Amino acid sequence: MSAYLPAIFGFLFGFGFGVGCALAVMYSIYLGGYRAALRDARLPTPPERYRRALEKISSSQG
Repeated sequence: MSAYLPAIFGFLFGFGFGVGCALAVMYSIYLGGYRAALRDARLPTPPERYRRALEKISSSQG
């Protein structure tokens, strides 16, 4: 029974930290993209990519 306890702790800590770190990385990527989108929206002349995205959204709404 004593061999199973470290394995269980290792699995729980590894899974917990692994998923937690992955979520933190995904959140930071999402937040960076959100900030970039806000920065692009406030530019005097928005980039071409931003204008294409707005046109795509407008055409899909009707």
